[in-house]
Amino acid sequence: MALMDQAQKQHHVLKVAFASQGHMNPMLRLGMKLFSKGIIVKLATTEIARHRMLKYSSAAADSTSGIELIDFDRRTHLDRYMESLAKFGPPNLSNLIKQRYGNPGSADLLCIVANPFVPWVADVAAEHGVPCALLWIQPCALYAIYYRFYNKLNSFQILTCPDMRLELPGLPSLGMQDLPSFVLPNDPFGSIEKLLYEAFQALSMNKFKWVLANSFYELERDVIDSMSELYAIRPVGPLVPPLLLGQDREDDVGIGMWRSDERCIEWLDRQRHSSVIYVSFGSILALPAELMENIATGLKNAKHPFLWVVKPPEWSSKDGEGQLPQGFLDETKEQGLVVPWCPQPRVLSHPAIACFVTHCGWNSILETVCSGVPLIAYPQWTDQPTNAKLLEDVFKIGVRLRSDRKLGKCIEDILASPQSEEFRNNAAALKEVARKVVGHGGSSDRNVQLFVDELIQNASV
Repeated sequence: MALMDQAQKQHHVLKVAFASQGHMNPMLRLGMKLFSKGIIVKLATTEIARHRMLKYSSAAADSTSGIELIDFDRRTHLDRYMESLAKFGPPNLSNLIKQRYGNPGSADLLCIVANPFVPWVADVAAEHGVPCALLWIQPCALYAIYYRFYNKLNSFQILTCPDMRLELPGLPSLGMQDLPSFVLPNDPFGSIEKLLYEAFQALSMNKFKWVLANSFYELERDVIDSMSELYAIRPVGPLVPPLLLGQDREDDVGIGMWRSDERCIEWLDRQRHSSVIYVSFGSILALPAELMENIATGLKNAKHPFLWVVKPPEWSSKDGEGQLPQGFLDETKEQGLVVPWCPQPRVLSHPAIACFVTHCGWNSILETVCSGVPLIAYPQWTDQPTNAKLLEDVFKIGVRLRSDRKLGKCIEDILASPQSEEFRNNAAALKEVARKVVGHGGSSDRNVQLFVDELIQNASV
C-alpha cells in the first residue's frame, strides 16, 4: 500500500522521439530539466535506437534506465521506415500507455511530449485523455515559416517565381536559396515533408497544448514575438551538453549512436590555440563526390591544420559519395586528421578550434553558439539553408559557402579579414547569453518552470 500511495503522488511525462541522435538528445536534455523540477521522465523509442544508445553511451545506461521501447521494424530505406513508424507506432505507444499508466495506483501521466516527426503521437495522447506537447527541434524561424506556409497565411509566390523575395514577420528577407527544402517544388524527401504537414495540421486543430523550442528567446526574439498571436512557441533551450554551458560534463544524458574516435582530442592537444578548422556534416547524408573534392581541395590549400569527420554512409551510396579523394590522406597527413566520428562538444570547446565548417544542422549550430566559435555554413537540405541565413545575417557569427565564395575564401574571411574580430566577438557574446538563459531565473529556465507549473495545475483540474 505504501508503494501504491507513493506511485500515486508521482508525476510522469512520457517523451516519444524519432529514432535519430539529433532528435533524441534534445528530448533527453529537456527531460533532465523537467526531472530537476520534480517530474519523472520516460523516453519511448525504437529497439534499434535503444541498442545503439546502450552500446555507445555510458550516459544512456546510467541516466535513462527508465527508457520505454516502441517495437518498430528494423529500418531499411528512409521512406519504408517512415511507413513502418506510422503503421506500428500508434498501437505500440497506446499499449505502452495502457500497461504503464492504466492500472489503479499508477503514476499520473501529466503529458506526452512529441517532436514534429512523429505527429501521430498527438492522436494517441488524445485517445487516452492525456495532453500533448510538441518539442520543436529546429529554430523558431523554421516553425514560423512552416506555420505560415501550411496555413496559407502568407504568399509564397517565390516558389513559382524564384527571382522574388519572401518577406515574413520577424525574419530577414529570404531568397529561394534560403528556404527549407521541404517547401520547395519536387522535394525528393516526400515522406518527411508529409510528416511536417501532418504536424502543422495537428497544430491547426489544437492537438498540441504547448509548443516548446530548442532555442532561446534572446537568440530569436523577433520571430518568437511574431508568432505570439498565432500559435505561441516557448523556447526552453539551448538543449546542449552541460559541458558547453559551463556545467558539469558528467551531468549530460545525451547519447551517441556511433563510437567516437578519441584520437582527435589528443591530436587537438598538440595544435596551436585557435588554429584548427573543424569540419563535420552530420550523421545522415553523405556528400556527393564533387563536394568532397571541393572541401578536400579547400582544406589542403588553406594551409591550416584541420580535423575532418567523414562518417561512412549507413546506406549504399553512389560512386564516390562520402568518399575522400584518392591520395588526400597521404598528401595531408602532416596537416590534418580525418576520423569517422568525434565527440563534438569536446571538440568545439577545445581551445585549438578556430572555426567550424558545418552542414548547419540546428543541434550543431546551437552547440557552436554555446562554444563561442565562428562558423562556415555549407547547407544541404531540410532546415539547413535557412539556418545558414540566420547565422550569417541575423546572428552574424559566420559566412556561407557559395559557388562564388569557395572554402578557401571563407576560411580567410573567418580567420584573417577585417570582419574576423566581429565574428569572434559576436560568437563570444552569444556564448555568454546562452549560459545565462539556462541559469536560475534565466528566460529558458523560467519557461521550463512555467511548463511544469501548468502541467501540475492541469492535472489537478
